[in-house]
Amino acid sequence: MSLQHALLGVLEARAMSGYDLARFFDGSSGWVWSAPQSQIYPILRRMEEAGLIQGDDELRGPRLTRTVYTVTPKGVAELRHWLGTAAKPTPVRDHMLLQALHFDMIEPDAAHAVLEQFITEQEKAAEEADAHRDRLLQHDTPLLRERLSQRESADHKRIVQLKAHVFAGMAAVARTRAEWAREGQRLLIAQEPEAD
Repeated sequence: MSLQHALLGVLEARAMSGYDLARFFDGSSGWVWSAPQSQIYPILRRMEEAGLIQGDDELRGPRLTRTVYTVTPKGVAELRHWLGTAAKPTPVRDHMLLQALHFDMIEPDAAHAVLEQFITEQEKAAEEADAHRDRLLQHDTPLLRERLSQRESADHKRIVQLKAHVFAGMAAVARTRAEWAREGQRLLIAQEPEAD
């Protein structure tokens, strides 16, 4: 997945400035994609040059303007093409798995503590994903309301359920990872050397 497609997906729902997009990606903890502000502005310029989005200046006061971006028909076509193309698996780069692979090099208590922190993080991620799923099911997110306002009401239930399904999956993955870490803790305890 590329940041370009994440931006197209958000802009397809509503026009936003670069600042609005940066706040959206920064404030959407638990969302499916993150991006620092330093990456957003350069890619917006490239997307505009490629004709995928259009930037229009909007007055924000007597002498202050901002650029608000909308998706062009070419951008919608690119997004739809990408959505309909199976993604190639990305190489695994998982910090926790790499650490766990080498837990034999540290004391079991230290490894246990690392796993405990990971469990806490995963449980929090599951709760946040569940909460976002619930907000989606209640039509209680600004971006979803914008998107639904542009779609046929007959499609609303399907749109909401598809989006909620993503966050239900994120919660399930987080819970599975937490249970994996608990199993690692059990293995650490089972294999502690016996005292003389």
